Amino acid sequence: MIVGTGIDIIEMKRIKKAALHQERFSKRILTPFEQKRFESLNGGRKYEYLAGRFAAKEAMAKALGVGIGAELSWHDMEIKSDEKGKPFITSPYPYLCHLSISHTKEYAVAQVILESSSS
Repeated sequence: MIVGTGIDIIEMKRIKKAALHQERFSKRILTPFEQKRFESLNGGRKYEYLAGRFAAKEAMAKALGVGIGAELSWHDMEIKSDEKGKPFITSPYPYLCHLSISHTKEYAVAQVILESSSS
């Protein structure tokens, strides 16, 4: 049974500006695993990656019905990819999580659908 759904869209230029002007921005959003991947990327791909993770974590918070802050932190969620490149998200919540991330030159968008693990 679906227990939550969330979607988020972010302008790529906002993420790039934040990353370039706030030294710790990426470290606040990304887990150490994600940060290592981020640092290995070059050019525009680097900001696509960061924007996609930002949107995915915002979408997860919306699906859970909580804000990022007291109940859920950026580092409570980690996004990885399976062997075929499909992204998945881990969190302390007991739900099956379906995640989709996409980008254009100007935007990154992510959608999360949460299912109860007993369905």
